[in-house]
Amino acid sequence: MKISLMAANVLAFLHNGEETVIHRDITSSNILLDSNYNAKLGDFGLAKDGTAGDKSHVSAAVMGTHVHAAPEYVATGFLTAKCDVYGFGVVMLEMLCGRRSLDQSLPTAQQNLVDWAKPYLSRKRGILKVFDPLLKDQYSVAGAVKAANLVKQCLSEEPELRPNMNEVVKALEQLQEAEYMKNPRIPHNEPRQSHRANSSNRRRSTSWISFMSSTSPSCK
Repeated sequence: MKISLMAANVLAFLHNGEETVIHRDITSSNILLDSNYNAKLGDFGLAKDGTAGDKSHVSAAVMGTHVHAAPEYVATGFLTAKCDVYGFGVVMLEMLCGRRSLDQSLPTAQQNLVDWAKPYLSRKRGILKVFDPLLKDQYSVAGAVKAANLVKQCLSEEPELRPNMNEVVKALEQLQEAEYMKNPRIPHNEPRQSHRANSSNRRRSTSWISFMSSTSPSCK
């Protein structure tokens, strides 16, 4: 949850600056971790300036990791910040399930993680079936349901039904705080992302963004 929140904060910063930046390739391999599991977002090679004036989208060649790409972007090449939200939803689903977004070693019906998990996310009793079994007894059922619902919203087929990244950050802050309060197994000295960071703080927090590798100095 800490990694999810930090990555979401980076995207909120990119989407809400003076000029919107769309990353366009949100994948688990592009979220880098330091020795304290602080998340940094890397690989801006496909990043694109966002909408300007009265345009609702940017037209761009479809690039990036296909399974993480929003359906409207794949179909039309129309790129908006909500495409990053979809990619973030895929990454968060990977973390909750403990599985790759695409795993061809599995039976055909289970290879695409989003296609396999979506029916379970739509049924309250099925939600826990997608969670990584190694996480058993380390989270509350209520927290699991809220996390799964957030993922489901991010993966909505219609971009207008997806939350923006500020809303994702708020939901993750509330969820992380609730889980820390309820779950005694989580050590209290675990390094934590400060909650309720306002937009000005997020704009100053460019040290979270890494353009090179986890061993390279962060961009200031």
